[in-house]
Order: sequence, then C-alpha cells, then structure tokens
Amino acid sequence: MSEKPEREGKRGGHSSARRTKYALIAGMAILVLAVAAVVFLALNGKSGVPDVAWGKVQAASSESMTAEPSTAAPQTEPAEPTETAEPTETSEPSTTEAPEPTSSVEEEKAQALLAGMTLEEKVYQLFIVTPRALTGFYGADIAGPTTQEALQNYPVGGIIYFSENIYNEGQISDMIRLSQEYARYPLFIGVDEEGGRVSRLSSIGVTDILDPMATYGAQGDTARVREIGQTLGAQLGSVGFNIDFAPVADVVTNPNNTEIGDRSFSSDPQVAADMVAAMVEGLQSSGTISCLKHFPGHGSTEADTHEGLSVTSRTLEELRQTELLPFRAGIDAGVEMVMISHMSAPAITGDNTPCDLSPAIVTDLLREELGFTGVIVTDSHEMGAITNYYGCGEAAVKAIAAGCDIVLMPNNLEEAAGAVLTALENGELTEARINESVLRILTLKYRCGIIE
Repeated sequence: MSEKPEREGKRGGHSSARRTKYALIAGMAILVLAVAAVVFLALNGKSGVPDVAWGKVQAASSESMTAEPSTAAPQTEPAEPTETAEPTETSEPSTTEAPEPTSSVEEEKAQALLAGMTLEEKVYQLFIVTPRALTGFYGADIAGPTTQEALQNYPVGGIIYFSENIYNEGQISDMIRLSQEYARYPLFIGVDEEGGRVSRLSSIGVTDILDPMATYGAQGDTARVREIGQTLGAQLGSVGFNIDFAPVADVVTNPNNTEIGDRSFSSDPQVAADMVAAMVEGLQSSGTISCLKHFPGHGSTEADTHEGLSVTSRTLEELRQTELLPFRAGIDAGVEMVMISHMSAPAITGDNTPCDLSPAIVTDLLREELGFTGVIVTDSHEMGAITNYYGCGEAAVKAIAAGCDIVLMPNNLEEAAGAVLTALENGELTEARINESVLRILTLKYRCGIIE
C-alpha cells in the first residue's frame, strides 16, 4: 500500500514537472519571439520602441532581459557622438574659427579714446593750425593764457610753426611744451624743415645747415641722406617737434617749374625714389614723423599754387611711370603721413578740382592703388589755389569727403570746423567717416609716443 501511493506520487510528480517544463519552454519561446521582434524593429531603423511593446517584453522576461535595454543601449548610442562630434568641436577653433588679430595695441587704445570723445572734439582733431589761428596774433612766440583758452575751446589735432614763431631754441622749446600742457589731447607739432631754402630752425642753431636736396640726389649717396634724416629728426625732437613736413617727393619734369625746383632730389624718378626712401627711414628712425609731399607729384607744373590755379597735363599712366615712383618708395619705407597738393590734374579728375579735394586722387589713387594706410593731410588751405576758388568751410568739407584726414591751416578755424559739423547734420558727411580719420590720427599719436 505504501508503494502504490509512492509510485503514484512519483508518476504524478513527473507529470507535474513535465508540464512545468513545457510551460517554461513555451514561455521562453514567447520571450524569444518578443525579443526577436524588438531586435527586428531596431535593425530596421526604429529609433525608439513604443512603451507598450517594452511593457510586454518586461512582463514576459527575466531580470536579464529587462537589463538588456539599459546596458546595451548606452554601449552603442553614446559611443557615436563621442567618436564623431568631439574631435570636430576641439579641432575647429584652432583651425577655422580662431580669430585673427584685427588691430594693433595702439589702435585699440585709440578706439577706446575715440569712444569717449564728443563729436565736436573729433571734428577739431581734423585740423592742424598755426599759432596765429589760435591767438589772432601774427608772430606769436609764446604760449600763454590766450593759447591755453584757445586749445581748450578748440581741441585741434596739431600746430605748425613758421619762422615768425621761432626766435631761439629755448623760446620755441618752451612754447611747444606749454602748448602740449594746455591741449585737451596731445598735439602733432609740425614744421617744414627740408634743408636748403626751406628751413625754419637752422638759422637759430637747432638744425644743421643743409644743401638743397638736389645736391644730395646728384651725389647718389643714400647712406648720407639716411644719416641726414636721422640727425635732422633727432634735432627736431630735442625741442618738441614730432612731424617734419619732408621730404619733397616730387620729380621735376618741367624745367620751368619754380615751386619745387631744387627742393626735389632729382629729375630722375628712380634716383628720387631711392633718396626719398632713405630720408624717410632716417627721420622716422629718430622718432620724428615723416610727411611725403606733394602727392601726386608737383614737378610738372609751372604756376605756383601759393598764388592760384596750377595745372598739370600729366595722364595717370605718365604719373605711374614717373611721379608716383618716389611716393611708392616712401610708402614702402614706412612713411606715416602724405601731403596732397593743390595742383589740378584734369586728365585724371576730369576738371580743375585741386587734388586734395578730389576723391579720384586721395582715395582712388593714394589709398586704393598705392595702398597707403597712414594719415593723409592737405597742403595749406591758406594758399591761393584754395582761397581764390572756395570758401573756407566748403574746402574743408570737400577735403574730408575726398578722403583726407587732416586739413592743414584752414583760413578760418571756426568756420571750417563749423562747416564740417553742419555737413554732419545734413548728411553730407557721416560720423563714421569722421571716426575713420580720427582713429588714424589717434593711432599714429599712440604709435609715435605723442599720447603716452
């Protein structure tokens, strides 16, 4: 009796185990099919499995099956951006996105200073004037309260001195020093010290007595000219000058020319070019700003622009072959400033507009073709080529519109500055155009140590 129940028990236990086994097999089959379905969906581009499908899989699976999505997915999905995106992010800034330097330290300082200036202050920076324009006195030889008041009311860019202002070394040194102290913004202090017949300081012993530049050009000794420039620049700097309106870069192609004559190094454009470059290097190596004159070359004329209209018949191609060579050489030598003449060049401009009032000469030829990026200054606006045909304010506005940065010696400072301000109000000039010139002026002052 006892065996039967036992056998029955064994038979019954075996059947139950078999049923359980079959049930497990069936469950696993269902599970395998479900997993296969999920894998199929994934392999066929399904980026995500619907939540309900995962719920069915989870209900029918063991812990190992529910863990698979949380372990397999992180092993594959994050790996792709790690391999493709990260190298791109780290390599781009050093190759294609690295910023290029856009300005010098001096220009950055100038931009900061410019940002704090009033519009009126900016406009007055565009003028270099005589002591007479500030004080109303011909032959002013001191900088006193009148100069101080004028420089506070009219913060000009600079002052140019002539023989009428210069009596001895101590006097001119004190006059310059006090003018700088009175100025709202440090000043360009300029003089025409070419040597030969154009010398303001050799008679009082500040500079050496020099022969006309034609003499040195004939000798062909560029080393000597460079040495002259270096000595001259140091002598000017010793009493406070920071600009020498020299050298003359004109090539005399007309034997009847009297305005330039022996102020030019040579009638041979290549000789003149070599000498001009040497003089620029000498002057600027001593810390004095050199200013080439009289662009685009005044040696082919006969009439004197100090008196009135002076016309050249030279074509642009003729200028390129001759007159422009010394200016190119000076620019290549690093000259900081170029002066534009008042002569007319109708073959280039189409009429008798003075060169310093012509965009074709100032912007198209000097800025764009010759690539000059420095400060451009007009010749004196007290000369007949301007005063006989233009009002003071009109000439100033036209010069700035043409691309000049500085108007030298306007016939009436207040009238000229007022006309520029009016042109800004009526849209004839823009503040952006004014800022462009003032930025060049301030940058040069920083670069040459005029502004500390």
